[in-house]
Amino acid sequence: MDTAPPRDFAPLTYRDAVEADVPALVPLIESAYRGDTSRTGWTTEADILDGQRTDPESVRAVITTPGSRLLIAERDGEVIACCQLEHRGDAAYFGMFAVRPGLQGAGLGRQIIAEAERSARELWGVQEMHMTVISVRDELIAWYERRGYRRTGKLSPFPYGDERFGIPQRDDLAFELLVKDLPLS
Repeated sequence: MDTAPPRDFAPLTYRDAVEADVPALVPLIESAYRGDTSRTGWTTEADILDGQRTDPESVRAVITTPGSRLLIAERDGEVIACCQLEHRGDAAYFGMFAVRPGLQGAGLGRQIIAEAERSARELWGVQEMHMTVISVRDELIAWYERRGYRRTGKLSPFPYGDERFGIPQRDDLAFELLVKDLPLS
């Protein structure tokens, strides 16, 4: 879905989330992944997972944990996307990536992930970005591969039975580690 030409919009601005952002961030993240609203975008997990994607406590933890940040993308002062960055030694972890479903497919994801990589490299001096993606999400994995991420084949089990991560609709879910080198400029 990243073939759509860029639309003429106001530029994005970035900032770190604060606890007061939690009430806006939880529905943004939910809308990008779960339920009927998520189906208007292409990142939906609605066919493989029911239930919640996150909750206020989880979002607050990303914001307040040392070595972790939740980067917000805004347009005209409105929160339209976010992503988690966590410092893990020589690497940063990228997760909780959400773009408002109605704005997906317009190149925002490319811009935001590029800013996240730049920011992690500048802030922590990391040389790699890591992320985990549900292994059956072929279209999403292909999108990340076009951004320079590579599949490692390293799988970790999906937390079946822990509804904080959703209610699986199939029994073959696992997380695959994707990695991208972040050379220092």
